[in-house]
Amino acid sequence: MLWGGCHNLGVATQGALPKTSLILKPTPLHRLDRMSHVLGIDLWIKRDDLTGFAFGGNKGRKLEYLLGLAVSQGVEVVVTCGSAQSNFIRQLAAGCTMLGIKFAAYVMQLPYEFQPAEGGLRTEGGNLLLDEIVGADIRLLDNDVWDVLMAKSTELAEEYRALGKNVFEIPIGGYTPQGAYAFYEAASEIKGDFDWIVSASSSGSTQTGLTYAFHCSQTRVKGIACDPEPAMVDEFVVLAEKLNDIVGGNVRLGHEDFDFDLRYVGPGYGVPSAGSMDAIRTLARTEGIFLDPIYTGKAFHGLMEMAKSGEINGKVCFWHTGGLPALFALPTLDL
Repeated sequence: MLWGGCHNLGVATQGALPKTSLILKPTPLHRLDRMSHVLGIDLWIKRDDLTGFAFGGNKGRKLEYLLGLAVSQGVEVVVTCGSAQSNFIRQLAAGCTMLGIKFAAYVMQLPYEFQPAEGGLRTEGGNLLLDEIVGADIRLLDNDVWDVLMAKSTELAEEYRALGKNVFEIPIGGYTPQGAYAFYEAASEIKGDFDWIVSASSSGSTQTGLTYAFHCSQTRVKGIACDPEPAMVDEFVVLAEKLNDIVGGNVRLGHEDFDFDLRYVGPGYGVPSAGSMDAIRTLARTEGIFLDPIYTGKAFHGLMEMAKSGEINGKVCFWHTGGLPALFALPTLDL
């Protein structure tokens, strides 16, 4: 049963969160008949690639709350940072344009935590082209650790403040309690009983919000990691605590509540894997649905492998988080 018995069945907050309207929802939820037959499971797909905003994708959900907060504070400039082909940056840039807010970001092709990866998407076309079309101030740095990228983002915010602008800084990927709340809210769009929900997991808002919503239910949420960082779960726990404060609930999630699977990351963050490319081709040639090489491709690769091995079974929902412009920044299709 959806939502379980740990907290209120409805979506509510202790106080209304500022919000602006960006996406079309609920997004479609439908069965994948041919892939169900191929994998031997009852497979459905949640189509957040069809949110109807800035080439689609799940980031629009959290941006409704983050940009709603920015508008409520009279913000003139929004600043963030991320990878050069960031889906979040693309949708944030478009949202700012819609609201008459200047947007600026520092980006790297392949930021990393410990060791630099090789390969990656091109620093032209794809999301970067869309960023340029909407007039974003995008500044490309040489690859380095995340801390360097975030420090440059802080400098960028100060640059705009020195011009007398009211600046709003947003963490990488929109990693905020408001972002997690958006996916707690999105869980109410799931109709019917599912044994599993599988999605790509990176900064944590999607997995945290869904895990919170389905806690104490029959539905198990599995996040397929797109970052080779096991410690990300520490941040999910902190985010879940802040989400609980927003909701006014009584759900205390620990590390054991997050099913964060690191087996399908491939060469590293931001780099397509052979498995992700195989998953992209398989779903496109079976159901006519496209995935991206960095997030949903890796997640669907994991789903296919686990279904074949019997690790997941029954009624399964694949949450398609979007990211399609990245397909047009692939360095090669010979993977």
